[in-house]
Amino acid sequence: MAGEPQADCLFCKIVKGEIPATVVRETATTLAFRDISPKAPTHVLVIPKAHYRDAASLATAEPTIAGDVLREAGEVAAQEGVDGSGYRIVLNTGEGAGQTVFHAHAHVLGGRGLEWPPG
Repeated sequence: MAGEPQADCLFCKIVKGEIPATVVRETATTLAFRDISPKAPTHVLVIPKAHYRDAASLATAEPTIAGDVLREAGEVAAQEGVDGSGYRIVLNTGEGAGQTVFHAHAHVLGGRGLEWPPG
């Protein structure tokens, strides 16, 4: 069921404290932690604590929490010191877009040049 923790979800296990993570911020609705395979000097994931498969389903079911994720992404960028130089927020939706953990999450990337298109 959407919103409910999933026993087989890596990020749900991180939220529950069953799997360790380097947490950088936490609110009532979100958790932000460092990516274990960073693609930039700053690479932090911001997730809703509630389980939604992807950003689109989160935004449809809980637009306020989707807003919380985006707001926290900005707070992470400021805390990490990349807000002045620029940063990217990436929300991959679906396997073809590179989503590998099917729990909505935003990547906050910064600390180096981020050319467009990415790749």
